[in-house]
Amino acid sequence: MPSRSHAKTDASLDGSKSPKTDSLRVQAYERFREQVLASRLRPGQFISQQELTLLLGMPLGAVREMIPRLEAARLIVTVPKRGLQITHVDLKLIRNAFHVRTVIEREAVSHFVRSASDAELAGIALEHEQMLARAGKTGGDDTLDQDALAVDWGLHHRMVDAMDNEILSDVYRVNSLHIKLIRIDSELARPMRVVPAMQEHLLFIKAMQKRDEKAAVELMTDHIAASRQRVLARATQIEDEGSGIQRRA
Repeated sequence: MPSRSHAKTDASLDGSKSPKTDSLRVQAYERFREQVLASRLRPGQFISQQELTLLLGMPLGAVREMIPRLEAARLIVTVPKRGLQITHVDLKLIRNAFHVRTVIEREAVSHFVRSASDAELAGIALEHEQMLARAGKTGGDDTLDQDALAVDWGLHHRMVDAMDNEILSDVYRVNSLHIKLIRIDSELARPMRVVPAMQEHLLFIKAMQKRDEKAAVELMTDHIAASRQRVLARATQIEDEGSGIQRRA
């Protein structure tokens, strides 16, 4: 769910817009975000403004107001005579997105170690332990992936928002959409991500509970690097498979 500060940042970008127009533009953006998270908008996909209007259930004017923001965030590009294209995922985008994530989250963890209460950290640790236990059951369950992603990204967003910097929170949320597009495009087996992600989280969570700032930052950096490597490995595999298909053709 978007934070109030995130909405304020967007609503203040253009003072010439009325509050109602700003509200519709923010709502259109959030619905776009929801469609990405639900995998209804995929990397490289072409879509017209009219199709996007129907998909989001928003007025055409609100969608048109949203498009410059999506273009500025490099979430879409306008292709002449073809319409709007959801950002295509390549190795450069993967490296850039994870680099941005590392820079912001190292600072976020460092701040969170000093600002989070013992009770909050204990609750976060328990939530991850319970999710890991669920993942350890044979076959998991139907909502495991969705719930695990909510726990995973919920912690990351919580730490970034705890810095109380609207600009950083806004940049981080846009970048997290790039990360989610990357994960969609790489077709990773999501249930297989749950266990390593929860285990890696628990390592830096326990370091935060000990108020060991240096260890927490290092373990968070290791977690992001491991996540990046998993995505790169799968993306490279898909790219190689595609080249093999083309050669055979």
